[in-house]
Amino acid sequence: MTASETVLEIRGLTVDLPDGADRRQAVSGVSLALHRNEILCLVGESGSGKSITSRAVMGLLAHGVRASAGEILFRGEDLLKATPGRMRELRGSRLSMIFQEPMTALNPLKRVGDQVDEAIAVHTQTPRAKRIERIVELFDAVQLPEPRRLLRCYPHQLSGGQRQRAMIAMALALEPAVLIADEPTTALDVTTQAQILALIKRIQSQRHMGVLFITHDFGVVSEIADRVAVMQNGEIVETGGAREVLGAPRHPYTRSLIAAIPSLVPKERKRAPDPQPLLRAVGLEKSYRSGGSILGGKDHRVVHAARHVDLTVHRGETLGLVGESGSGKSTVARCIARLAEADGGRILLGDVDLRPLSRRELRPYRRRIQMVFQDPYGSLNPRRTIGQLIAEGPRVHGVGEREAMEKAAQLLELVGIDPRALGRYPHEFAGGQRQRIGIARALAVDPEVLVADEPVSALDVSIQAQVLKLLADIRDRLHLTMLFITHDLRVAAQVCDTIAVMRYGEIVEQGTTEEVFRNPRHPYTRELLAAVPGKELGIAAPIDGGDVEAPA
Repeated sequence: MTASETVLEIRGLTVDLPDGADRRQAVSGVSLALHRNEILCLVGESGSGKSITSRAVMGLLAHGVRASAGEILFRGEDLLKATPGRMRELRGSRLSMIFQEPMTALNPLKRVGDQVDEAIAVHTQTPRAKRIERIVELFDAVQLPEPRRLLRCYPHQLSGGQRQRAMIAMALALEPAVLIADEPTTALDVTTQAQILALIKRIQSQRHMGVLFITHDFGVVSEIADRVAVMQNGEIVETGGAREVLGAPRHPYTRSLIAAIPSLVPKERKRAPDPQPLLRAVGLEKSYRSGGSILGGKDHRVVHAARHVDLTVHRGETLGLVGESGSGKSTVARCIARLAEADGGRILLGDVDLRPLSRRELRPYRRRIQMVFQDPYGSLNPRRTIGQLIAEGPRVHGVGEREAMEKAAQLLELVGIDPRALGRYPHEFAGGQRQRIGIARALAVDPEVLVADEPVSALDVSIQAQVLKLLADIRDRLHLTMLFITHDLRVAAQVCDTIAVMRYGEIVEQGTTEEVFRNPRHPYTRELLAAVPGKELGIAAPIDGGDVEAPA
């Protein structure tokens, strides 16, 4: 087979959704060709049909979802006509898939090595000893540390990046001709993401596979793609070479996706910060201990999530706390909001130290610091209406039921949701809408400080842009003070006035956003900035001299 020969061809694929879905078809008339030795990026927002297309290729469509028209040809064989037994033969051996969330894709009750071994044992007659050696080679190839030790580890004992590498090793075990990667870096930190992208590109080049890489991020596309196909509402709206699509996008939807990616150039500050500090963390300490035995054994591990952390946020200012997972950002945020108890230091709101206050003494100050969480679905009670959720805070602080519901309606309007939706439940809203509801709930008690913990990391770039604009508008309108936690330096550049960079529980660099981005002093800050995907692109600048609206 030549390098340009087609290994996978999708012709006129239509996939129907069950009755009662928000639209009749998830995918409509999609045609794509994947060639040997290339990476084809399938780009689009959640709900565009990307993952449904990939699952149709793998024969993994959910119950009630079915391909009603078209062909999926793997080396001339129509996979839509293949028997379940034939698909089991092809999956893992000739067609492999890397899933978005390895923690849910891996069996939590089985060691990682055993799960990779199972994939090899099902398709080959290789003796156990040789299979183990093969797994060690694979773990080494995907740059997992101490491969033999990791064979015996369970998924929860690996970091997110390590779990994703283990998934890649499993997918490559039998050297497939086609590799499908479904958002494999979305949940990863920027440096881990850069490593995984480089790894996939290197392995693809070495093994001359065809890779169908699914993403919503054009920054990632610029790092990895040979060709690009853009999907909207179940249809392909644009295809072409990566340089062509990135440099001169033709379709308005493609232009809107590119424009929605935040720029790495920091925004100018609209106003000078208030000289009076509103929130300070002074010498904040927090450690976690694990291991040991219930009989008092001393074989335990201590993780210092916060070490001598000093932060100052002035009234009306947004301080960005940036760093990778495990750096201690969220721990610091939770300690400041008194959702976790610090081991030492002071948390000053104005002149009041919140840390020594009892739960009863703290209650009057709770409303002054509110939190927006990373997962807008997990943080909203699914059994209560959004009106009840938003009104709960004011009611706890003595506001009457009618007045609290009236305020909930006003806040929904403020965050761009129809107030008539008060009686609906969280599951009836999209992710971006749920995050807006979370913001409305946090604002319901008129806080002075908003602590936002990765509030847009789980959202598509266009929805992310809308939520960031909303937060900026609310901050300016209400003169809010914000502590904004993120691992995305693009987001930090657009939202934050000042930046504090965390690593291993310590602040390694602080300064205005412009100072830190233009002249990073610490090697770790420089490493984070260097790892941002697509940084060489002029992303988020207006295209053709005009503003581009984010897709609704």
